[in-house]
Amino acid sequence: MDLKSAAAHLHIAPNELRHFAQREEVPCVKRGESFFFEHKPLDEWAQRRMIALPEKKLVQEHRLAMTERRKSDGHDFHIADILRPDAIAPALMSKTRAGVLRDMTDFADSTGLLYDPETLFAELSAREEVASTAAGGGVAFLHPRYHDPYLFQETFLALGRTLRPVFFGSQDGEGTDLFFLICCTDHALHLHILARLCLLAHASTLLSDLRSAPDAESMHALLKAAEDDFLGHQPPR
Repeated sequence: MDLKSAAAHLHIAPNELRHFAQREEVPCVKRGESFFFEHKPLDEWAQRRMIALPEKKLVQEHRLAMTERRKSDGHDFHIADILRPDAIAPALMSKTRAGVLRDMTDFADSTGLLYDPETLFAELSAREEVASTAAGGGVAFLHPRYHDPYLFQETFLALGRTLRPVFFGSQDGEGTDLFFLICCTDHALHLHILARLCLLAHASTLLSDLRSAPDAESMHALLKAAEDDFLGHQPPR
C-alpha cells in the first residue's frame, strides 16, 4: 500500500503516518521520497500503538472509528453483545503467561466459534513475544499477532479472570489478572473494539468492578453498564 492507502486503512491522517514512517516507528519501505506498507506488519503495528495510546488520543481514535463505522453500516456495535456471559471465566487457574494463553485459547474453543485453536494459540504466543498486550492496571487485551479473519466463525470476545495476578510483562511492573481475548473477523472492527476496551479500562471503574464481581453474569452486567454509561457521554452523531 502507498501512504494514502495505508493511512485510509488505519483511519489516520496521511501526514501523521508519514511522520511515523520518517521516524522509523512504523514498518515500511522507502523508495525515493515515497513510503510503502505491507498489510500484516502495518496491522500489527496499529494494534501495538492502540494499546499504548494515552487516554486523550484514545478518545480521538475511538470517536473517529465510531464515525467511520456508522458511515459504512449505519450503526455502532456493543461489546456486551459480542461478549456472552458463557464466554467469561471468573476463576482461571493460570499461573504463568503461557498458562493464560493456553487456558484462554481452550476457553475460546469451548464457545464453538473458533476454527483452529492451535493456530490461535501460536498467534497469541507470537504476539506476546513481540510486545506484551498487558496495558497496565492489571488488564491485558490478547489477540493474534497477525489478523486472520478465517480463524473464527464470527467476531466474539472472551474474558478470563485469574485467581491471582500473573506476571505478563506490563510496563507498570504489576501483575495482570483480567484478560480480554479479541477474536475478530474484521480488522477495522478489531481496532475499534481495542480502542473501546482500552477506554473502558482506563476511564471508568470497570476493572475494579470486574474484580469484585461474584460470577460471570455479574461481570457481564457490569461491563454492559460501563459501556452504556460511556456511550451515553459521547457526542451525538
